[in-house]
Amino acid sequence: MSDLASAAVERVYSEHRTRMLAALVRALGDFELAEDALQEACSQALRKWPRSQVPDDPFAWLLTVARNHALDRLRHAQMARTKLPAPPQPATMSEKQLVDLGDERLSLIFTCCHPALNEEARLALTLQAVAGFTAAQIARTFLVAEPALAQRLVRAKRKIRDAGITFEVPADHLLPERLQGVLAVLYLIFTQGYTTANADLRHEALRLGKLVAALMPDEPEAHGLVALMLLHDSRSAARMTSEGDVVLLDDQDRTLWDVEEIAEGMTLLDRALRFGTAGPYVLHAVIAALHVQDPVDWTRVTALYAELLAVAPTPVIELNHAVAVAMADGPEAGLKLIDAIIGLNEYHLLHSARADLLRRLDRRDEAVVAYRLAHELAVSPADRRFLAGRLRSLEDS
Repeated sequence: MSDLASAAVERVYSEHRTRMLAALVRALGDFELAEDALQEACSQALRKWPRSQVPDDPFAWLLTVARNHALDRLRHAQMARTKLPAPPQPATMSEKQLVDLGDERLSLIFTCCHPALNEEARLALTLQAVAGFTAAQIARTFLVAEPALAQRLVRAKRKIRDAGITFEVPADHLLPERLQGVLAVLYLIFTQGYTTANADLRHEALRLGKLVAALMPDEPEAHGLVALMLLHDSRSAARMTSEGDVVLLDDQDRTLWDVEEIAEGMTLLDRALRFGTAGPYVLHAVIAALHVQDPVDWTRVTALYAELLAVAPTPVIELNHAVAVAMADGPEAGLKLIDAIIGLNEYHLLHSARADLLRRLDRRDEAVVAYRLAHELAVSPADRRFLAGRLRSLEDS
């Protein structure tokens, strides 16, 4: 029974963590207290369920126990501060209301993306709260030290509590000021799911992205992001082998691509382009649309990345631009641009791209060194296997 109970706790926590956390944050107004209460509920379940049985509704059980634990802590804290009897239980939300929330994950994202928080805090907090990323995973995503990232998360949670930021999808007139933060987080969640072959993360990002686009039908960037995610997701079945090995774009079996997702993405992209000015997500989506064509128009891709660098310059966009230049104008031109990029020394894809260009230039020894460094920095097992294979092919030649 112990194994069954442990498996049940793990399953419910994995599947419903975000819903439970969102419900508790709504009821308590405190991220840290909500997280602690949810962990305590899971600990109680691991202790109690093996001695009795798994409840008929383990989700509701965990949520109720977590809420009660949090309210007990609040009462004790109140008593310690005032030396007065505990106040009555606050009439925040009934158990049924806690379980029957609407789209609480979208509310949680908008709470995390409140303009009172700086951009880095919004992204980090939402990745942890909504996507369940650890501090270490988020630190790797942002290329920062884990302790600094952990402190950033603590400060963001306390600011939400102390400022009394409400847990809700904001009114229509307040949506635009939070849009960029929300879109950035959704794309990071999708990207994590895409690079790790986690379909649940990809589909959740798509689902929430479509909700945001429905909330803001006149925002081209919202439609552009959903189009971008659909066009990437359409190739998911072809970008890895059944053994989990990476398959590059040129080697993918196009019959495995999802033509319905491509068609839906193209329709949304057309809608976004009709608004006129193209923002970063619309430009990214146009690039993704070019990648599903055969052959890829690398000259056009290069021009679009140059536009992106003008409106949203980042080292990663510089790298993508350099790779596109290499495809359009040759490896020497791309390598020159890669070697000028600053700030990506710990990014394995920079060294992987550099290694590939050195290989194409027949600079074998330098390519081996670059592939080794890329392999050392890579985290994903699939990326490490791919890079190890490339390295072996050079060393054996």
